Amino acid sequence: MPLVSMNEFLPKAKANKFAVGQFNINNLEFVQAITEAGMLENSPLIFGVSEGALKYMGIEYTVAMAEAAAKKSGLPIALHLDHGSTFEVAMKCIRAGFSSVMFDGSHHAYEDNIRLTKEVVKAAHAMGVSVEGELGTIGGTEDDLTVDEAHAQLADPEEAIRFYEETGVDALAIAVGTAHGMYKGEPKLHFDIMEAVTSKIPVPIVLHGGSGVPDDAITKAVACGVGKINVNTENQVSFTKTIRESLAKQETVYDPRKYLTPARESIVEVVREKIRLFGSSNQA
Repeated sequence: MPLVSMNEFLPKAKANKFAVGQFNINNLEFVQAITEAGMLENSPLIFGVSEGALKYMGIEYTVAMAEAAAKKSGLPIALHLDHGSTFEVAMKCIRAGFSSVMFDGSHHAYEDNIRLTKEVVKAAHAMGVSVEGELGTIGGTEDDLTVDEAHAQLADPEEAIRFYEETGVDALAIAVGTAHGMYKGEPKLHFDIMEAVTSKIPVPIVLHGGSGVPDDAITKAVACGVGKINVNTENQVSFTKTIRESLAKQETVYDPRKYLTPARESIVEVVREKIRLFGSSNQA
């Protein structure tokens, strides 16, 4: 089937209390592994693409791989721009074939974030493309951007509710204590903020920085109304660790297929575990 917007499955996720995973794609092996996991679990999928990954893979290759995965799998798959920084970047992705975009205006003043996000929503919705917005500042490292814990800013529930009402986004990422990258300690999630927001808006909220969050915290977040959870670092760590182990065992290997195949398989297992944890198995 063709790529779909997140509106094909996020309303169902919110209504039925499960979450759909956004698994970032970084090369062909990531696309293949995530798709295989989705097929084995019969789950909808979101391919997340950061601006850094887009630059690395090239927008034409990125869209072509995602379209091939959607056609092969028969699953509802959204190709989603992750942390789009400008209106122009979002529109470039939509024109190229992305079915969903995130506009991250969290580094702007609140009123400016609303104004800029509204512009993206208006243009994207006219093209049948879903939009994720962001409020608050999520810590950690995403591509080359690092926000330390001291400067991470939790979302204010009242501001988040108004943000949704003003912008009409299809999913809302709010800062609730998670961070991009792997955690040095156990993250402290603010479930009270999640509940205060999800009880007042009809769309799901998004949990960024899903890698390394304890399973029980994920389960509780989903119960609170989180309908989309982003995972990237755990897949990257598993992929790279497997390559290192493969090369250490076979020092004379030069065929990349010999070490990329087990690395790809390691991602399949990580993604399958996340899909089950999020509750999206058999929800395609």
